[in-house]
Amino acid sequence: MYGRLLNLASSALVAEEFKQESLNFWEEPYQEASKWTPCADKRYPTSLGKPGENNGYIMVSANGGLNQQRVAICNAVAVASLLNATLVLPKFLYSNVWKDPSQFGDIYQEDYFMRMLKDDVHIVQELPLHLKSLDIEAIGSLITDADIVKEAKPIDYIRTVLPLLMKNKVVHFLGFGNRLGFDPFPPELQRLRCKCDFHALKFVPKIQEVGSLLIKRIRKFKYHAAERQLDKQLLGDFTPSISSKENYVERGSSRYLALHLRFEEDMAAYSQCDFGGGEHEKKELEAYREVHFPLLIERLKNSKPVSPAELRKLGKCPLTPEEAALVLAALGFKRGTYIYLAGSRIYGGSSRMHPFTNLYPNLVTKETLLTYNELAPFRNFSSQLAALDFIACATSDVFAMTDSGSQLSSLVSGFRTYYGDGHAPTLRPNKKRLAAIFSENSTIGWTTFEDRVRKMIEEGQRVRVRGSGRSIYRQPRCPECMCRLLP
Repeated sequence: MYGRLLNLASSALVAEEFKQESLNFWEEPYQEASKWTPCADKRYPTSLGKPGENNGYIMVSANGGLNQQRVAICNAVAVASLLNATLVLPKFLYSNVWKDPSQFGDIYQEDYFMRMLKDDVHIVQELPLHLKSLDIEAIGSLITDADIVKEAKPIDYIRTVLPLLMKNKVVHFLGFGNRLGFDPFPPELQRLRCKCDFHALKFVPKIQEVGSLLIKRIRKFKYHAAERQLDKQLLGDFTPSISSKENYVERGSSRYLALHLRFEEDMAAYSQCDFGGGEHEKKELEAYREVHFPLLIERLKNSKPVSPAELRKLGKCPLTPEEAALVLAALGFKRGTYIYLAGSRIYGGSSRMHPFTNLYPNLVTKETLLTYNELAPFRNFSSQLAALDFIACATSDVFAMTDSGSQLSSLVSGFRTYYGDGHAPTLRPNKKRLAAIFSENSTIGWTTFEDRVRKMIEEGQRVRVRGSGRSIYRQPRCPECMCRLLP
């Protein structure tokens, strides 16, 4: 789609190969970022604590993949506290999309989770015997997404759910997707969500161990000596370190960029955009929509069509691999940059990735870094594989996303903000502005292209306090979640 710009980028990378980097996107550009520190796990005089009276039990069956389930867990903890209820350890629904039978204990440390939150909310592994025999649906205690509005407020749960809970002593949230808003919300419950996400949810040792091995392989040598909060929180006892008794030889750059390229077939099909693949691509994506997105098809039949060109102009199209490569080149990342690609199931496969790897050949995935046997325990468990990507992205020196709306990108960027100590930069494009820049691809000069892309990314890196209604998991800089150091 951008042959001319790709040629300009290639020439620019060759010219810059032996020059010192003029702009350093490996570092946070604003010192203000280091003034915010984690403190959601600290107790305050106003902390709620566990209520004396318990109104019943809350069961949650979370849908989606790893990251949607993570949000559901934290929201469930907040709702249990809000309703003075005991939370039964959440279950995960099997999805025909994700095809993963993993449950909570396959991904997260159950005992640690319960112990970390023991002063805030009652949590048990199972319902008591006298409630297990109840037909939850028959007594009216089954609550689906149809019963709770999106971004519901606390009052919605008090009015709708609390009477059922007090009457039947148990409610079951089936699905429990995006059903809890962020504002207005009591500060202590907001803090509890942060405590759950950033402190209570630790990956099981099996995932931590292979995640640690993955990081060592990415960095091409044992590790850097400085221990970071990011590494410790994600890898636990498997956090790599350098022993003074061992002689490690650095065989390559110790730093790497992690890229979440949200360009899988489902994303491409759902977007209804044109990615330059002609009639074959159009028919292929139409067929995928017919099978996997029937509700979208029905909605499209009853709405005014929007052209692919207009969708792209509005910033509604996912970035292609070649667009992502052009952004990185414009930011000054050199050809030899070591890049970890999260996900790796790119729509169009290697042919679609060719423009990217032509500019940046040092591209690796978990599949290329780990052996068949090392990956075998995770092979049929997409959420556990996603946990490895989460670790590799969160602990990277710089994290680049192409779609700020994806759960992985949102949660990883929030994790880096919370634990990064002001030294974990995230590159977030404004797709609408980027679309305007790319629309001039046939005439724009490379210097102008660089300048506009860099300004766009720098704007997204400004240190902002979480705005009203914004996700606390993605933007934890707020008094309920982090503490700001005084000058």
